[in-house]
Amino acid sequence: MNERSVKYSTFVIEKNYNASPERVFSSWSDPSAKARWFPKADEFDFRVGGREINRGGPPNGPIYTFDACYQEIVQDRRIVYTYTLDQGESRMSVSITTVEIKQSGNGTQLIYTEQGAFFDGHDTPEQREHGTKFMLDKLGSELQNE
Repeated sequence: MNERSVKYSTFVIEKNYNASPERVFSSWSDPSAKARWFPKADEFDFRVGGREINRGGPPNGPIYTFDACYQEIVQDRRIVYTYTLDQGESRMSVSITTVEIKQSGNGTQLIYTEQGAFFDGHDTPEQREHGTKFMLDKLGSELQNE
């Protein structure tokens, strides 16, 4: 039997984008816009109680499943969702994420807060934070290209 463990973590990432809060919010709420910087969703229902699911992974590698449920949405201001991340049949983590979108001068300050439980050494908070920073940098690049 494998050893069972849980590691808890909270991390906060702040980013400033040279785009309006409306454009930043749209990059999260519009499925085609989001697919330009985040893995394309197999299911995308952006409303409170709606789900976003995507499955994928490297060629000949494990399949990862991101399964999110939107808990609160405040137009152009805030998105709160819970999500699980699985690798094959193994649950890697369960998280709650809050995305705050605030006017900052002529741009937007985005504050991303994730609180997670990471299971059995399948993933670590450090790896998740690193991947999230990479993802939010891709969002910044996409906003510059629009």
